[in-house]
Amino acid sequence: MCASHVIIGDGISGSSAAETIREADPDASVTVITEEGEALYNRILIKEFAKGKLPAAPVSIHEPEWYEERDIDLRLDTVVTGVDTDAREVYTHEGDVFEYDNLLLATGGTPAQLPVENSDAEGIHHFWTFEDARAIKASAEAADTGVVVGAGLLGIDLAAICGEQDVDAHYLMRGKAWWRYALSEEGAEIIHEALRERGVTPVFESGVDRFEVDDDGHVVAAVAPDGERYEADFVGVAIGLSFNTEFIRDTPIETDDGIVVDEYMRTNVDGVYAAGDITQFHDVVLGERAQNGAWGSAKEQGSVAGANMVADAPAEEFRWVSSYSITHFDFPFLSFGHPTLGDDAVERKYDEGTWRRVALKDGRVIGGVLIGDLAPQSALKQLARKQLDVSDQKELLLEERVDVDAFEEQTATADVE
Repeated sequence: MCASHVIIGDGISGSSAAETIREADPDASVTVITEEGEALYNRILIKEFAKGKLPAAPVSIHEPEWYEERDIDLRLDTVVTGVDTDAREVYTHEGDVFEYDNLLLATGGTPAQLPVENSDAEGIHHFWTFEDARAIKASAEAADTGVVVGAGLLGIDLAAICGEQDVDAHYLMRGKAWWRYALSEEGAEIIHEALRERGVTPVFESGVDRFEVDDDGHVVAAVAPDGERYEADFVGVAIGLSFNTEFIRDTPIETDDGIVVDEYMRTNVDGVYAAGDITQFHDVVLGERAQNGAWGSAKEQGSVAGANMVADAPAEEFRWVSSYSITHFDFPFLSFGHPTLGDDAVERKYDEGTWRRVALKDGRVIGGVLIGDLAPQSALKQLARKQLDVSDQKELLLEERVDVDAFEEQTATADVE
């Protein structure tokens, strides 16, 4: 009898799992269920679409025909309302029941809304789906003034959209620097200056107390806690995700601000796996539980989950050093691993547009940020994967060329001694 695999979510992790399963088992039953009305698209490119830099067509990755050709049953516009892990059944809003031998949860999250007055007003946008991007593009093209809230990787996408669409915007940040847990003020100032050049003004140690709206319910301004008023007919908010786990609330599947999985993407319930943004996974590099929303990480998690779903025993573990690049400015920007974690770090500014910071934990590289010069990224990722103790030579991490062999030789010498 052929195995039945059900995947909830058609983002890159769910789609990658479906493809992996089909390649490994041509006879398996594979069903992909998604709330969205369109098949897999590139979440990395939707910001370029919203900026007006890219037409809609290249954003799509899979058409429905892609699933048909692989005998994958794709269910669009379908909401999962519950799961029975004893009966191994999935229930939908239309009353359909899908039986499974293995289930993958890849539902991602929903953007969190600011808990302030009028936060649901017309003209206030959250950025996650292609549908969001279409609305943001249309709203930004018509706007003159704007406000962006959320000093992270999605927030800066919204700020860049304002810059490209000639929206005179203020970027409200809680701290003294953009992405302050990964960048020092010195490194972040390179980003701040690039924003100012594009008509986006960073406002530090700020936030939103309330939004003002007109008689039609459209946002007209954001008011900060100190009373400062910023006119805005466009607002972008990116303050994190609320993970989509409501449908498993009555199951024994372990959750902790996401779904807890091991290095094989298995949950605590037999036959149930999870992948993508929604996972609290065992990171073999960190040696502890972690979360990562990068595209490459989600794709790899989906592949690992799919491989293990069709295997007789755990066949593949998730071992990955993710990276995330920003292409909004004249200079390149890349983060890797876990740049916001660790107990130590080294950093250096080389010139007005070049800066590097490497984060360490217990003397081992776990992440970092590169601005301007991305050449060392491969070596730094190797060091993270190898988990060499570099505590006695951490300043070498800031050399123009990072020599992995030199670190390995030093480690070998230390072990002999």
